[in-house]
Amino acid sequence: MDAFFHSVLAARIIFIFAIFNLILGVLVFMSCRCLPGFKFAQKLMQNKSYLKFYKFHCYIWLVFLISVTIHAVFAIGFTGIPF
Repeated sequence: MDAFFHSVLAARIIFIFAIFNLILGVLVFMSCRCLPGFKFAQKLMQNKSYLKFYKFHCYIWLVFLISVTIHAVFAIGFTGIPF
């Protein structure tokens, strides 16, 4: 199993999950319950398609946490614990 974590495939998985985490982080922020307090978001709250997206905040968080966990496991397996 140790050889797998030091393979090119593991490095690619780490990179893919890093990009996926960045995208999910933006989606979590954009669906955040505190967003209506910002001036730029007040028009968004009147948009029906945005309100449909807004309902999925909790699900996006769940996918984000799973993705971060997988990314962390692969990253620690690839680089090791630095102490």
